[in-house]
Amino acid sequence: MDVLIDLLHRITGISKYMIKNILYSVIIISGLWIIKIIITQILIKRLKDVKKIYLSRKISGYITVIVSLMALGFIWIRSFSLLVTYLGLLSAGVAIALKDTLANIVGWFFIIWRRPFELGDRVEIDGHVGDVIDIRIFQFTLMEVGGWVNGEQSTGRVLHIPNSYILVKPLANYNKGFQYIWNEIPVLITFESNWKKAKELLIKIAKKHGEGRSKSAEKKIIEAAKKFMIFYKKLTPIVYTRVKEYGVELTIRYLCEPRKRRSSEHEIWERILEEFNKCEDIDFAYPTQRFFDNLKEGKVKLRRKKR
Repeated sequence: MDVLIDLLHRITGISKYMIKNILYSVIIISGLWIIKIIITQILIKRLKDVKKIYLSRKISGYITVIVSLMALGFIWIRSFSLLVTYLGLLSAGVAIALKDTLANIVGWFFIIWRRPFELGDRVEIDGHVGDVIDIRIFQFTLMEVGGWVNGEQSTGRVLHIPNSYILVKPLANYNKGFQYIWNEIPVLITFESNWKKAKELLIKIAKKHGEGRSKSAEKKIIEAAKKFMIFYKKLTPIVYTRVKEYGVELTIRYLCEPRKRRSSEHEIWERILEEFNKCEDIDFAYPTQRFFDNLKEGKVKLRRKKR
């Protein structure tokens, strides 16, 4: 090593102390990254779960970076007191110049510590909805859903969100709580239809579709109540009645898994179409225009007075 240092000193003219530190830095960093690659490859061969492989890569990468920085600190800074002095002088300028960067790092620590979301969770933040596919020190990545695609299905776009958003923007997590969301399907029928019969049919369809989910949700909500103030008295599907401009609106409200919202609507609508097709006294409503003749169609007493 001394021979190599002397040779480089004569060739480059750089001080022996500087060359020595550079060589030690290169050797240590190279060695650490080689060890990281070997360990990662061993874990990839042994692990079959994609999520575990991803986490092992992330953790090994973070450990390697931290150890490398510590090693470089010991090499280039002779004493701890010099390190403290250096950091004290540097901190003021860094805080101003790298404000956004530091905010992203703080956001990353918050994500790791408080876990507002994890890999695979579906979240909404700053108007963007997607599934979390990556978490890095400066940003997290979403596979976008929704947008111009109905039913909150994937658009194929990848969104990179700064970690600082988690500190200042409202975050909605579809998977936290009791892992289900409420979905509603409005069904509009004409005023002349037998709305009571239609409501009974919709209740049967909704219960047949969501009965299993309601039982599972009861177990989930007991677990969720230990962490959050989540209380629901009624988890079974229900149908609400409301009068709209063009007819009677019957709204099915039921529980579904976040990623199965569109498929559940698809199944329920097909059942509705099949059942309503069998009934001659139930018709779907659509925008219509009607003229009302008070003399012929008004109340009986009112018509008699006008005569």
